[in-house]
Amino acid sequence: MNISGNTVFIPGATSGIGLALALELRARGNTVVVGGRRTELLERIAADHPGIGTVRIDTADAASIASAAKQVLADHPDLNVLVTMAGIMRAEDWRDPASFLADAEATVTTNLLGPIRLIAAFVEHLQGRPDATVMTVSSGLAFAPLAITPSYNATKAAVHMLSESVRLQLAGTSVKIVELEPPAVRTALLPGHEDNEHAMPLDEFVAEVIQLLETRPDATEIQVEQVKFLRYGEARGDYDQVVAALNPSDPHGK
Repeated sequence: MNISGNTVFIPGATSGIGLALALELRARGNTVVVGGRRTELLERIAADHPGIGTVRIDTADAASIASAAKQVLADHPDLNVLVTMAGIMRAEDWRDPASFLADAEATVTTNLLGPIRLIAAFVEHLQGRPDATVMTVSSGLAFAPLAITPSYNATKAAVHMLSESVRLQLAGTSVKIVELEPPAVRTALLPGHEDNEHAMPLDEFVAEVIQLLETRPDATEIQVEQVKFLRYGEARGDYDQVVAALNPSDPHGK
């Protein structure tokens, strides 16, 4: 993926990694449009960051994705980069089905159906651009599980394999599939996670991502150093130790 001269749409970019990445890409000479559900956040971004485009989109709603895609493509026919950033992460206790099922279903809808529907909405257009990219967003937890977030882990593992598979299908087209694999980053993905001393500071994460995009434009997986502990545990032969380090005690303190 080239780091400048693109027109980029990032749904799920009203905060956290999405917004930080949007601002960095804008600073590198890209036209950037961010999407999100909350109009007040979109209005604040437009006011605070002139030049960033905004569009309302709920990636858990198929009709909203279709409507937003139509608007983005009408306003930006030169769009050549889609970043499927939107996602949710919720703690679940699978010993109590009544407490976790709704969260599990919402996680699958947002984290897996969302990217599938987004790619479906844009892939025909992107194949008509001379140099296009779809950046999916998985997680280090696609490769080693955090016990308290089973559905999140599963959806991110699915995003990884989706990325691998779609890349094979689109080989020979103008569309590249690039998978961003964040480690734990200090965002509000889980309550209190912004202050997690074990998570990577957001600015450091985005700076390393931008550096990797600049220095490795043909990379299919964007992996900051901190995520490699999770990503390659099985290949190194220390998967059990990685899982134990992620889950040092009972996930619900029992």
